Amino acid sequence: MKLGILFSGQGSQKPGMGLDLLTDSLFKQTIQEASEATELDIIQILKSEHGELDETKNVQPALVAVSCGIYKMLQRDLPKLPVAGMVGLSLGEYAALISAGALSLEPGLSLLADRGRYMQVDADAVASSLAALINPDLDIVNQVLAEHPKVAIANYNSPRQLVIGGPEKEVQLVAELLKQHEAAKRVVVLNVSGAFHTPLFNPARQKMHQRLKSVVFNEPEVQVMSNTTIQPFTADNIAEILERQLAQPTHFGEDLQELVEHEQIDGVLEIGPGKTLSRFARQVNRNLSSEHIASLEDYQAFIKEHQEWI
Repeated sequence: MKLGILFSGQGSQKPGMGLDLLTDSLFKQTIQEASEATELDIIQILKSEHGELDETKNVQPALVAVSCGIYKMLQRDLPKLPVAGMVGLSLGEYAALISAGALSLEPGLSLLADRGRYMQVDADAVASSLAALINPDLDIVNQVLAEHPKVAIANYNSPRQLVIGGPEKEVQLVAELLKQHEAAKRVVVLNVSGAFHTPLFNPARQKMHQRLKSVVFNEPEVQVMSNTTIQPFTADNIAEILERQLAQPTHFGEDLQELVEHEQIDGVLEIGPGKTLSRFARQVNRNLSSEHIASLEDYQAFIKEHQEWI
C-alpha cells in the first residue's frame, strides 16, 4: 500500500472543526503553539461563535493548525504509515509542507497568518467571486474567457471540475454566458470571500515576496507536489512558488495524477474537514481507495483499521 496524503483547502472549514480532538494532548499542544505563533485564539476561531471562520485571515491558520495536529497524531500512533507523497489544495500546501518537515510549525503558522491578512486586504478591496464548472468543455470556456479577460481559471481541480474567478459581476456574467453556450453540465457560483488564484491577488503576492525573504525552508522529508508547477517542492523553490501560488491557478488533479503515475500510490487519505479532495481523487483515478480523517471518531476508526502500520 502506498498512500497519498491530501490536505484540505480553504472553503472546507466548518464551525466546531477539530474541537473534539482537543482531548488528545498532542493535538491540543499543536493548537496552543499555533495560537502563540499567530497571536490568534485558534480555539475561539474554531468555535466560530461570532463568524470568525468567515474571514480569510482566521480560516487559514486555523485550518492548517487542525490538519497539522491530526498528522502529528498519525506520526505518533502509526509510525509505519506508508506515505508516498502529499498534495494540499492551495492553503493545504502549507499543511503539507509543515507536515513534511520543510517548515517548522511556528514559523509556518506565523507566515500563514500574514498570508491570510494580505489576502484579506485584497478580498476586501474588490468584490470578487468564484464559479465551479462541472464537466466543462475547456475549448468553449477558453473562448468565452478570451472575450472577458477580467475572469480567469483559478483551479483545475479534476478532469470534471474547473473553477473560474474574477470581479463578482464579471463572474456572474460569464457564468450566464457559459450556461447559454452549454459549456458545462453545471455552473455554480460559489460563496467565497474572494477570487483566489487570480490576478486580483497580485498585491498580496508582492507582499508575500518580501515576507518570504525572511523564511528558511528545509528539504521536504516526503515529496510534496506544488499546485502551481505540478512538480515537487524543493528547499530552493518553495519561496518562489508560494509567492506565485497566490495569483496563479492550482492544478490539484494533475498533481494527484503525478503521484499515481510516478509514485504508484493506490490510496489517498484526506486530512481536514469535508471530503471534496477525495471526490476529486476518484475523478482522477477511480481505482484509488479513499479514507478521511476530520474528527476524533474518524481518527479512532482509522487507527483501529490500520494496526499493521504501528
